[in-house]
Amino acid sequence: MIDLTLIGIGTGNPQHLTLQAIEALNTVDLILIPNKGAGKDDLAGLRREICDQVIQNQDVTITEFDLPTRDPKTADYRQRVDDWHDAIARVWANEIHRHLPDGGKVGFLVWGDPSLYDSTMRIAERLQRQQEINLTVIPGITSIQALTASHAIPVNEIGAPFTITTGRQLRDKGWPDSADTLVIMLDGECSFQSIDATGVQIWWSAYAGMKEEILISGPLTDVSDQIIETRAKARADHGWIMDIYLLRR
Repeated sequence: MIDLTLIGIGTGNPQHLTLQAIEALNTVDLILIPNKGAGKDDLAGLRREICDQVIQNQDVTITEFDLPTRDPKTADYRQRVDDWHDAIARVWANEIHRHLPDGGKVGFLVWGDPSLYDSTMRIAERLQRQQEINLTVIPGITSIQALTASHAIPVNEIGAPFTITTGRQLRDKGWPDSADTLVIMLDGECSFQSIDATGVQIWWSAYAGMKEEILISGPLTDVSDQIIETRAKARADHGWIMDIYLLRR
């Protein structure tokens, strides 16, 4: 029997860990840390740094594994993602069996919250179809919370809805009719360039909540170029970037 715990660790700041997350990290037998390859080594390093700071149980084993990549030759986006998740699930299964052939407790550290634009639960569901796994999910502070806290703004206006969506959706479909406030995640192309910037305010953050955090805000017409240039430089400096922004009209 495998007890699999998905542990939300917030945005990479060890101070964002909940007491529940710290307890879980100290009670598993094995922690698996994905290595996303050259240029993204910092992500595995940050997970190890978090473990070093909060794990006191010397019996916890921590090991890294190479994360499969999406096949760019698969034209259909959904199929490409599904195939990728299948490949990751196979790697998980192999690593778990190799380290815990007789069963035990496994932990995965998940950026932000496992329920918000993250695939870890979907991969865990694939494992559950193959073997008996008891799944536990521990919530974490999201990048949305880190963004709004750092800018000291509420995510919504009084009595008004807001919409969380992706850069791809903003580019392909434009501003949705559902709300005048949007939170944009998973945007590698500064998709705010695709909308009419007139009357739009933006609050942007890279590495939200982390020591490397960068914050820019203001009318989109005034700060769009600054965000694009700052983002490009930060990605070149670090080899990777995580950013998020809120738009309000």
